[in-house]
Amino acid sequence: MPGRLAQNLFLLRAGNRAEPTAEFQAPAGLAEAMEVQMALADLEGANHEAWKVAISPDGYAVAALLHPFLEAADSSLSMGANPKLEVELAVRLGKRLPIRAQPYVRAEILSAISDIFLGIELVSSAVEEGGKLSFPLFLADRLGNRGYVLGPPTGKELLNTVGELDLYIELNDKPLFDGRSHHPVDDPLTWLLGYANASGRAETSLKAGTVITTGSLCGAIPIAEPGRISVHLGDELSMSVILR
Repeated sequence: MPGRLAQNLFLLRAGNRAEPTAEFQAPAGLAEAMEVQMALADLEGANHEAWKVAISPDGYAVAALLHPFLEAADSSLSMGANPKLEVELAVRLGKRLPIRAQPYVRAEILSAISDIFLGIELVSSAVEEGGKLSFPLFLADRLGNRGYVLGPPTGKELLNTVGELDLYIELNDKPLFDGRSHHPVDDPLTWLLGYANASGRAETSLKAGTVITTGSLCGAIPIAEPGRISVHLGDELSMSVILR
């Protein structure tokens, strides 16, 4: 089943299409979903250098590959079906966080981080309902990731103060978001800490050099047309991406 479902997801993504959950044979659980996700990654030619972390509805820490993962200014992304935009902070690990019996604490995660970046994620799932009806199916579909663009670096202190900064996003010079940035669980490191302490994660995960995005600061904003997205966080951080 993993190979067949991965092929189905791959073809839908390639055709910029989405189908209802009922049209899929959904994975039985999170472990099977990750098997499908890895098969999908192989079909897409994705590498394993960048990930997103999240929490399932049942409270389990999960991760999904970011592909394509781009670091060049003014990179372009294909919009896909029913696209949404998320502005996020991403971290790069300076050292590996191996699986261990003793739980990690936040200070250890912070110490392992070598760099912090502003970033833009494009979300477009091949599953029409996303994860609303079957979270394992959504996880198999890489949590809807359609691509990620890494923006300018910033200091670690932003992880503690990002909720105090204004965020402005525009598409083709028209405002999409204008307000205070806010992470869904306040602390951007919460989901990364949870994943670091997940005993079921891959032994090769969270190695040095890995980039992990930490969750949206603006929710998921629907995108109605292609064009240039411009993002400004606080007084100093800005970036843009082309949607096509």
